[in-house]
Amino acid sequence: MHEIADVEQALRRAAPHQLVSVVEDALRKHCDALRVELRLADYSVRTLQLVGRAPGADPSVPIHDSPQGRAFGAQEPYAVEGPSSVLLHLPVTVRGDRLGVLTAELSPETDLRPLLPGLAQVCDALGHEILVAERDTDLYVLARRAKRLTLAAEMQWQLLPGRSCARPEFALAAHLEPAYAIFGDNYDWSVSDGRLSLTVTNGMGEGIEAALLTNLAINALRNARRAGLSLADQAALADQAVYAQYRGGAFVSVLLLSFDLATGEVEAVDAGSPRLWRLRGQSVESIGFEAQLPLGMFEDTVYVPERFTVRPGDRLLLGSDGVYAAVSPAGESYGDRALARAFRGTRLLPPTHVPQAMLRELTTHHGASSLEDDALVVCLDWNGAESSAAG
Repeated sequence: MHEIADVEQALRRAAPHQLVSVVEDALRKHCDALRVELRLADYSVRTLQLVGRAPGADPSVPIHDSPQGRAFGAQEPYAVEGPSSVLLHLPVTVRGDRLGVLTAELSPETDLRPLLPGLAQVCDALGHEILVAERDTDLYVLARRAKRLTLAAEMQWQLLPGRSCARPEFALAAHLEPAYAIFGDNYDWSVSDGRLSLTVTNGMGEGIEAALLTNLAINALRNARRAGLSLADQAALADQAVYAQYRGGAFVSVLLLSFDLATGEVEAVDAGSPRLWRLRGQSVESIGFEAQLPLGMFEDTVYVPERFTVRPGDRLLLGSDGVYAAVSPAGESYGDRALARAFRGTRLLPPTHVPQAMLRELTTHHGASSLEDDALVVCLDWNGAESSAAG
């Protein structure tokens, strides 16, 4: 693939709904591809859904038991040789956020090794253009749905920054369940000016009421952050916004964290129920803060930041009360002992796999087909500034 720049330009010029066709035309021309398809991970990250589903085409394949899922999970190309062709599955990822898998059917005589670097660039360009195209078409949003979202879940997913993010200093990932019917839990992150801002939110209530409450709180926090306010002032402004709307009748629990990418020093404001654990080596420790009032409970609440430090190699886990407070049939909360045991068991997994692994353990602990509350897990691996300098 020596014409990568041409492919990138063609993607930028293409109509939003024709990105896959542009890639297919390019691969037919330069690689003699027989067929190209794109599958995107669904909201639950259990299946890969076909974009532009053709009549009679299989709309999905499982992530955990398919060649496409192997490429998605390992984030590496995976080829399957057949009698008349080779299916090459390539991950499509943007800045650590795993979107899906591009599959190219090639002739069996194709030498894949010289093609892989160029195809990786094509997938990178395709991923970026998908994110841009989603402003103007529903095609890729619809492809992510294995079933219909509730209206509350639709509102919540529109708020989220993505499912994962990677930088030299850190890698993080998050997941929400039930993915198609969430209402109050939410997360947000932003990286700028040498800092990572990370927020975990748990809005009270259910359905549309919870989604509206969380939308107000998240946008108030973003507005304050983008105005350059301190972490404590961000919490205070959002507190005022929620109180002005609900007069104490509804409130939002939130944990605000701000990481200094150079030093690993973390500023925290704990305004409610989300909690934090740290895995350092083999040891799991709950990091507790002075409990402060949730946003909107009372008028003009003053918030006081606290500090701790992360070291290279640390793994942090943030969870909503739907996680640590879930009760087993024997009456034991997941956060008592089972959470630490499950978290310790994730130490060999990449952070993108941890939230779902924790939620699977939660379901086993809960012992029921569905959870009583929505559940949110965020995992952050801290590499530190040394990794950034080395890169």
